[in-house]
Amino acid sequence: MATTGHRAAPEHTHPDDVPVLTALAALADPVRLALVRELAGSAEWSRSCGSFDVPVGKAALSHHFSVLRGAGLVEQRDEGPKRVNRLRRAEFDARFPGLLDLVLRGD
Repeated sequence: MATTGHRAAPEHTHPDDVPVLTALAALADPVRLALVRELAGSAEWSRSCGSFDVPVGKAALSHHFSVLRGAGLVEQRDEGPKRVNRLRRAEFDARFPGLLDLVLRGD
């Protein structure tokens, strides 16, 4: 059987299914917070995983995105060889009103 070279599509958790402590834990990590802040300032689906300015390797970056998906913060899809991202701002704000505003403010 020939392999196609395709990776499995990422699994996403809807923010409605996320406990508040899971969301807070995801946002407490400085690397994940940097990813969320960069996504908040970017157009949806415009940022590939490798385009973020964070001090971690590819495996660690993949883990951080997995945590963000599990917390309902990020949605990802594959476009050719790239995996692109969007911040699930509207959905997350509906579940946790004001939380992202506080986090993105950076006080």
